[in-house]
Amino acid sequence: MSSSTPSSSAGGVGSADSAAPRRNSKRPKYSKFTQQELPACKPILTPRWVISAFMLVSIVFIPIGVVSLFASRDVVEIIDRYETACVPDGYKNDKVTFIQSNLTKQCNRTLTVKKRMKKPIYVYYQLDNFYQNHRRYVKSRSDSQLKENSSWDDVSSCKPEDMSNDQPIVPCGLIAWSLFNDTYNFSLNNQQLAVNKKGISWKSDRDSKFGKDVFPKNFQNGTLKGGATLNSSIPLSEQEDLIVWMRTAALPTFRKLYGKIEQDLQPNDQIVVTLDNNYNTYSFNGKKKLVLSTTSWLGGKNDFLGIAYLTVGGLCFFLALSFTVVYLVKPRRLGDPSYLSWNRNPGGH
Repeated sequence: MSSSTPSSSAGGVGSADSAAPRRNSKRPKYSKFTQQELPACKPILTPRWVISAFMLVSIVFIPIGVVSLFASRDVVEIIDRYETACVPDGYKNDKVTFIQSNLTKQCNRTLTVKKRMKKPIYVYYQLDNFYQNHRRYVKSRSDSQLKENSSWDDVSSCKPEDMSNDQPIVPCGLIAWSLFNDTYNFSLNNQQLAVNKKGISWKSDRDSKFGKDVFPKNFQNGTLKGGATLNSSIPLSEQEDLIVWMRTAALPTFRKLYGKIEQDLQPNDQIVVTLDNNYNTYSFNGKKKLVLSTTSWLGGKNDFLGIAYLTVGGLCFFLALSFTVVYLVKPRRLGDPSYLSWNRNPGGH
């Protein structure tokens, strides 16, 4: 009896082990890819490599920065801020009352050309403190209405400028309603300077976003006008001032193209600008500027790109020089790379 008891006990344990379900292992199937053992480049950053890399970046970046900065400095700009100068002395302390009155808003400004300006000379208006990127402002438009005449009554997204006198507004929305309406006329030596307003908008916008069979209807017919009016006999695809304005700016300070002067201007030329100061920026402490600018192969005047390249290139050159001095004055002995784990056992085990 005593000899049969252990065997019975041992048999019970064995049967219990065999009957128990085996746990599924989450260990992935072995492969060099899953275990990250594929051949790879594992560089050792020695002082010579680091110094050479910094020096290479500086050699590339510094000339690019110099060229970009010189290209930007070749651009000639004339900037004239006029929103305060074009307000009569009696209204300097109450500009909003002046801009909302029926008084004449015409103003004369004189611009002096300091350097030769080659054609084409781009005419911009610049607005400061105007948040075209506000969410409600950006959404207040109807792209389907702008593109297709069949959607002329699609004004669901245009509130509060969706209806006027119980009729849909075309184009509807706050963006179109607040269209910039200051105008500029230029003269040189008592001769009119023509401003070409054709081709100032993006071709893709004219062809794809604004319909050739869509005409303004019921626009600016409300009690409060936000900006310029539109010619109801010209399709939206040809109303380029509107197309330029409808491409909203990302920042509160922005420029928009007004037109182009197709004539060279010489140093000391006196340009007389007769402008209509109609646009109300006084309610939100905004600023208005008239900008005349040439361009270079890099675009308009922008020193930031050149300064950025010079800064990065100069910093890399300084680091390369510093590491070189440290390497020569107080060198540090490098370890033997043969002792690195991936050199001792390339398989990684």
